[in-house]
Amino acid sequence: MIVFVAPGQGSQTPGFLEPWIADPATRELVAGWSEAIGVDLIAHGTVSDADTIRDTAIAQPLIVAAGLLTARALRAAGVEIGAVAGHSVGEVTAAAVAGVLSEADALAFVRTRALAMADAAAAVPTGMSAVLGGDPDAVVEHISAFGLEPANYNGGGQIVVAGELDALARLSEDPLRGTRVVPLQVAGAFHTRFMAPAREALREKASGFTVSDPAITLWTNKDGSVVASGAQFIDLVVGQVANPVRWDLDMEAFAAAGVTGLVEFAPAGALVGLAKRGLKGVPAVAIKTPDDIAVAAELTAGTA
Repeated sequence: MIVFVAPGQGSQTPGFLEPWIADPATRELVAGWSEAIGVDLIAHGTVSDADTIRDTAIAQPLIVAAGLLTARALRAAGVEIGAVAGHSVGEVTAAAVAGVLSEADALAFVRTRALAMADAAAAVPTGMSAVLGGDPDAVVEHISAFGLEPANYNGGGQIVVAGELDALARLSEDPLRGTRVVPLQVAGAFHTRFMAPAREALREKASGFTVSDPAITLWTNKDGSVVASGAQFIDLVVGQVANPVRWDLDMEAFAAAGVTGLVEFAPAGALVGLAKRGLKGVPAVAIKTPDDIAVAAELTAGTA
């Protein structure tokens, strides 16, 4: 079994969409998506600088669009996608690939998600830092003394924590023994209580969608379980913005299911890196450009 995974915010880099829209038909498709959601995905994916695409309102739809293009390219190459999961906003990509949401609804939802999370982040100066090393329980106990919360349990000895900027600064000055704290370039304490105000807008947006049950295996960030229905997914993805991402449990679920390979949609790299530590021995392919589709096809065919 090969699992296909969709990355989250922070995976974008300037110009990464350029090779994906070299084909005129694909460029036209993305232009249509851009018009529908009011975000110039072509400009931001090709010429915008790193600071511009770091903006939550731009980064999230850009990342989801790239994932959808990757899935289209894989299927066009004859690759069967039978199991999927996404990290944070990547869950929206995964849901579209699994048939829960249409591509149009996935992009509309992520546009609302990005704006609502940006608004929530603007209310209080907050941020995120990665804590590398240490026992997870000990890390969580230590950060709680600073009023911080775990946001992403990424496995492989990495927990992303979030909260007010002054508390993150204090943590950097007083880390748990044996750990290293790395500030992240994100503008908000995502997946914590600070994002709770975003839920209402997301639920209202999702209420207008026609959702379907997953056509393939779809794992959730909540606890690593398999999503049973489209309705359940909507509840999960609405709640997800203010709850921790349990990618560690997703990787445990992949292993328990007998996953024999992992393919990461563009803009790839982060989840393959986590898999090297959390799924040791499982071959993984990061699809960064359309040239990588052939390598992914070889992996799924068992010839890589």
